[in-house]
Amino acid sequence: MMHYSNWLIGVKNRASLRNACKTPPNTDWNNRGNVVDTQNKNPLPNEKTSEQNIAQHLWKKGYKTIKKIGEGTFSEVVKTQSLKDGKFYACKTMKQTINSLEQANNLREVQAMKRLSPHANIIQLHELIYDKETGTVSLICELMEMNIYELIQGKETPLPDYTVKNYMYQLCKSLEHMHSCGIFHRDVKPENILIKQNGLKLGDFGSCRSVYSKPPHTEYISTRWYRAPECLLTDGYYSLKMDMWSTGCVFFEIMSLNPLFPGTNELDQVAKIHDVLGTPDQSVLKKFKQSRAMHFNFPPKKGSGISRLIPNCPAPALSLLYQMLAYDSDERITAETALRHTYFREIRLAEKKTETIHRLSGSLGRVEGSGMHNSLDHIWRPTRLGKQLRGRHTRQTPLMTHNMKHVAEPLIRRNIPLYPTELPKLNMVVPGPQMSFPVSSMPAFAVTHRGMLPTLTSKKCQSRLAKPGDESHLPACKTYYLPPLDRKHGGY
Repeated sequence: MMHYSNWLIGVKNRASLRNACKTPPNTDWNNRGNVVDTQNKNPLPNEKTSEQNIAQHLWKKGYKTIKKIGEGTFSEVVKTQSLKDGKFYACKTMKQTINSLEQANNLREVQAMKRLSPHANIIQLHELIYDKETGTVSLICELMEMNIYELIQGKETPLPDYTVKNYMYQLCKSLEHMHSCGIFHRDVKPENILIKQNGLKLGDFGSCRSVYSKPPHTEYISTRWYRAPECLLTDGYYSLKMDMWSTGCVFFEIMSLNPLFPGTNELDQVAKIHDVLGTPDQSVLKKFKQSRAMHFNFPPKKGSGISRLIPNCPAPALSLLYQMLAYDSDERITAETALRHTYFREIRLAEKKTETIHRLSGSLGRVEGSGMHNSLDHIWRPTRLGKQLRGRHTRQTPLMTHNMKHVAEPLIRRNIPLYPTELPKLNMVVPGPQMSFPVSSMPAFAVTHRGMLPTLTSKKCQSRLAKPGDESHLPACKTYYLPPLDRKHGGY
C-alpha cells in the first residue's frame, strides 16, 4: 500500500536536505525542499502523541486502528476501521491539546472542511472526535489511495494526456468551489492533492484563509517551490490568485514529472522563476516595491520559456499553463475562467453529456415512481410482447419504455369503417351566402402608366346553392351584381 504521508498532516518540511547539501534540482526526489511558515499554524504540541494513546482514544469512539500512515510536526495520520459499519477511514489526530469541544470546532481546518463539504473534489470530514480527558482531537476523513507526488514519483514515462487533463480539471473545480465559498488554500502542492482511481480531492486545509481578510497575511506561507512571486517579494500582500500559481506549478510537474521551480532558498526561488519566465516589467515590480520595506532590482533577463522544458506539450495546455503562471497576479487566470479554457473542452462536453443522461434517467424514474404511467395509457400502445407480458399477470403492470410506441403510430393504423359515415354538423354562424367567381382566378388589375388604378366595374357572380341530400337543387344558380366603385386619386 502506498503511503501519502503529507496529506491532512501539518507537516510541510520533508527533510530540507537541499538547503544543506545543495543537491541538483532534479535529483533525490525523497528530499524536496519544502519550507513553510510555522508561526501561523497550530501551536507546537505540549506533548507528543503516541500510537498507543491514539489507538485507545479511537477505540473509545468506535474505531479500530489498522496501521500508521504518516506523522508530522502537528499531527499523526492512521488508517482506521469503523466498528459500526466496517468502513475504512483516515484519522488525523492533532498533537495540540484542545481545551474544549467548542475550541475544536473552531479550528480553521475544521471550519473550512465543514463549509466546503459536500463537494466531489474536496476531502470530506466524516466525524470529529474529542476526548475531554486528554484534550485530543481527531478528524475522521475519507480514505484515499495516494497523492499526486506518490503517483509521479519514480515514473519515467509521462502520464497519458487525458489523465493529466482529468486531474487538472478536478483540481480547478476544487479551487473554484473554495474561492466561491470565500476561502483560499495557500498550500496547493502534489502532496496535498489526493487521488482515488480517477477521482481527485484537495486536502489539508490547515493553512487556508478567508478571501475577505485584509492583508498583510503571513509571509512565509505555502511550500517554497509552489510559492507565488507576490508571496516572495511582498510583506504578505497576496490574494487567492496565489493558489492558481501553485496550480500551474503542479500542472507542469504532472506533465513533466519534475518540479518547475525547485529553489533552495527564497533568493534562489526567485532566480529559478526568472530563469524560465524572465524578469517582469518595471510596472509589475513597482507594485511589489510599494508593499515591501526592502527595495530590489533585477537585471533584465529573458527566460528560456516553458515550451523548451516540455517540448511535446499541446498548445492548449501550454496556453493555460502560461496564464496560470502569470507573474502579475492581476493578469493571472482565475479557477472559474480556467474551467472554461479550450484545454478542458473535451471534458466539459463529456461532463455535459453525462449530466444530460442522469437528468433524463432521473426524470423517467420520477415518472415511473409517481404512477404517471397510468395516465398515459390512452396515448401509448403496448406492443405484442407487452400484451403477452400483461397476460401473464393477474393485475395490470406498467410497461417498460422499450415496450411502448409513440401515440402517432396508432392514429395512422386506425381501422376505417367500410360504410359511409355522416360527420356531425358544425355549429357555425354563416354571415351570408357564399360567392365565388366562375373563373379559376381573380381578374388581374392592370396599372396604367400614370400609376392610377382603373375603376372597378360591375361584375356578375354566381353562387351554387344546394342543400345536403337534395340533388334537385344542384343545377340551381343565383346571380348577384357588385356595384361599381370609383377609386379616389392617390394611386396606391
